[in-house]
Amino acid sequence: MLEKDRSADRAVMEEVFDRSTLMVIYDFLNRGVIDEIYGVVNAGKESRVYWGKDKQGSELAIKIYLTVSAEFRKGMLKYIEGDRRFKGVRRDTRSLIFAWAQKEYKNLKQATSAKVRVPKPTAVEKNVLIMEFIGKNGTSAPSMKEQPPKKPEKTYETLLNHIQRLYCKAQLVHGDLSEYNVMIWRGRPVIFDVSQAVPPYHPLADSLLHRDLENLNRYFSRLDVKVSSIEKCYRKVTGHGAS
Repeated sequence: MLEKDRSADRAVMEEVFDRSTLMVIYDFLNRGVIDEIYGVVNAGKESRVYWGKDKQGSELAIKIYLTVSAEFRKGMLKYIEGDRRFKGVRRDTRSLIFAWAQKEYKNLKQATSAKVRVPKPTAVEKNVLIMEFIGKNGTSAPSMKEQPPKKPEKTYETLLNHIQRLYCKAQLVHGDLSEYNVMIWRGRPVIFDVSQAVPPYHPLADSLLHRDLENLNRYFSRLDVKVSSIEKCYRKVTGHGAS
């Protein structure tokens, strides 16, 4: 049984830390971007997130996209195609995943500049993204799915304002906003997982924005918050009527 467990651990390590990924991690260590890496704090089909620290002792989230996920490749294409920032990206799996990491980094930078509360990005290279860790001592802040906000009305308004800033200032639509992708940290919402976010000119932007608003209203309605109509929310976010 122990040997089986070791084999499973080895398989996971080989899946995440292939030679290319190891070289990127070593480069970040040599440059002082990362000082220490600890264990996994989140493991999904598409990526693993490790907890780390920089030389100043600030906590980092080290997100490693898996370069072997063919299923992931199929899902990401619709978000990359139509995004002029990634025109000309090659369609092989590795190139797409490297572009996906760049996409999340750029989206986080644009959101941060627009004063939307997201994890602040530090660096990106190939399939490795370094960003601010939301939580303390290696324990991630809870998502709204795990722990509803103590002040749901205020959180609802804050998130609507964030969606508006994303759209008008960062020029982004999140595209996968729900209680699973919002953490509550120190009483305030933090939006994460922005890799799929697209610019407003993207062919899917309008339908994705509607879905984000519907998810938000559905969640907060369950918490007895008096939510605005989707049309009113859409008008607030975009400045024009629903199409």
